[in-house]
Amino acid sequence: MPHSLGSFRNTVIYQIYPKSFYSAHGRPTGDIRGIIEKVPYVASLGVGMVWFNPFFASPQRDNGYDISDYYAINPELGTMEDVEEMIAAFGEHGIGVMFDMVLNHVSTEHEWFRRAQAGECEYWDYFYLRPGRVQPDGTVVPPTNWESKFGGSAWAPFTDTAGEVYRDESGAPLYYLHLYDVTQADLNWYNPAVREELYKVVNFWYDKGVRGFRFDVINVIGKSEELEDAPAGVVDKTLYTDTPIVHTRLRELNRASFGRYGDTVTVGEMSSTSIENCVGYSNPENRELDMVFSFHHLKVDYEDGEKWSKVPFRFAELKGLLNDWALGMQAGGGWNALFWNNHDQPRALNRFGDVQRYRAESATMLATVIHLLRGTPYIYQGEEIGMIDPVYSSIDDYVDVEAHNAFKTLRARGLSEVEALEVVRAKARDNSRVPMQWESDSGGERGAVGFGTAAPWLAPAPSVDAATGAGISVADEERDGVILPYYRELIRLRGQYPVISEGSYAPYALDHERVFGYLREHIAKGTRTRLLVLNNFFGDETAVRVPAEFMPGEVMDAPTDGEGSRVPAEAQSAQVFLCNYKNPLDRISGVSGPDPREVEVTLRPYESLALIVEEPIVSS
Repeated sequence: MPHSLGSFRNTVIYQIYPKSFYSAHGRPTGDIRGIIEKVPYVASLGVGMVWFNPFFASPQRDNGYDISDYYAINPELGTMEDVEEMIAAFGEHGIGVMFDMVLNHVSTEHEWFRRAQAGECEYWDYFYLRPGRVQPDGTVVPPTNWESKFGGSAWAPFTDTAGEVYRDESGAPLYYLHLYDVTQADLNWYNPAVREELYKVVNFWYDKGVRGFRFDVINVIGKSEELEDAPAGVVDKTLYTDTPIVHTRLRELNRASFGRYGDTVTVGEMSSTSIENCVGYSNPENRELDMVFSFHHLKVDYEDGEKWSKVPFRFAELKGLLNDWALGMQAGGGWNALFWNNHDQPRALNRFGDVQRYRAESATMLATVIHLLRGTPYIYQGEEIGMIDPVYSSIDDYVDVEAHNAFKTLRARGLSEVEALEVVRAKARDNSRVPMQWESDSGGERGAVGFGTAAPWLAPAPSVDAATGAGISVADEERDGVILPYYRELIRLRGQYPVISEGSYAPYALDHERVFGYLREHIAKGTRTRLLVLNNFFGDETAVRVPAEFMPGEVMDAPTDGEGSRVPAEAQSAQVFLCNYKNPLDRISGVSGPDPREVEVTLRPYESLALIVEEPIVSS
């Protein structure tokens, strides 16, 4: 059964990318009616909330993150009546809905920008408009040297409706700031009228029944009023990211909208952030947000910080980041949103697993890592059935503007078409935006794998496991799969065991070269519960030493040498909590050490093993 909406700690949140989830009308793109049809499937997972990427009115230059009207629905996806029905349908299953609030920028087709272009000066102050800088030779350069996240300058000429560039009193041309696509104009949060309009947006959707809000790139709303060049050697994003005023703005947003109600769940997307700031954003005492997304752990396969590169992931760095954030957020009273996948990331299976030999094992191992950690797990559509990246042969197969911009940049740096495509293939956002695979082998090379049309907007990913021949689809997983049932079990366990949802975190075997391990602990009602989680991130067997008190009694009763004849009292309550292989604890090498004893356990390729001890606390 779905969990309580009010308790975001013991629930799991499912992400739907509407354009690629399901088409009820046989169209190339998904739609809201299609989501409604699939509500029973989502409910069967046991999740407590569903997060939707934006389906507001938009010219779709950035797949909906370029909003032209916060109060209207993209007609390609549905109507307001469809959205209201969808909210109600999920509500009948006890599932809340979370909408994506893009409050840093709007589309240049938004009424506010159009009215600014039309010469209504009050709307000029809705945006960052600044004069270009005239150089000694008479040329004009943008107001600052900031770069867009999508490539090129973060400034574009500000024109009137006829295309003529506006100029200031001195005759210098005006530019508008766009940290993202050129059609996404950054909003000026210093303007009280802007803030009031955005608060109205959140309250409007709350009144429609929305109880979750994900705030897109929200930690970049604190740009200073006086914008300056990034000095030599300084990355420009440090000038406008995580500034102190972001906390002020979030507290005001909280008071003026979702914080008034007491039944909402909020999460902030934090770009290039820090543990310290995320503690501030998510500590309940600060009354800002419930939790945060951070992305440092998904940059461990970047070369010198460059996304558009292709190198193996650095396991030690990944493990260190997961551990540091778990400890840091715990110490400060903050809360993490836990995830591997979303609409902006290539599939984690391709990045951190082995899709050619151990797809199912890799998928379930990665799921274990996230779902048993301290924080709230998010599942991105298709993750629960082990979907993988598509294999495209041409840049023309990609739709995302960021992929095309990156390809051009890589070619300009001297990479061949083949080399540039290889990098794009590894890091493109389209990797995760392919159609959800409901059925396998249903449509050929460009088939819809049950999506609803024979020609979806984006070519699907492979629908067959390379090693086993098993289908990669909901239908296949429902029939005889292992990944989907495993996800359902993880979700169920979080709702049942407070040691997962509320327990403390501590690292275990932090120096192990192949295993990411940790300990969870929770004390309640006179019982101490400890959970030891071990995850092998590689395709070879590896040995790890385990405290003997975590070994079930039946295991300790059958030792491999004479030293293990004494069963520790704790072992009597020890159990195998979860394992993504059959026959857990299949390889026990022996017992060593006087007290406490340790057992050497061999983990198979991409094996996850969780052991639990529950014992009464004896008062003296």
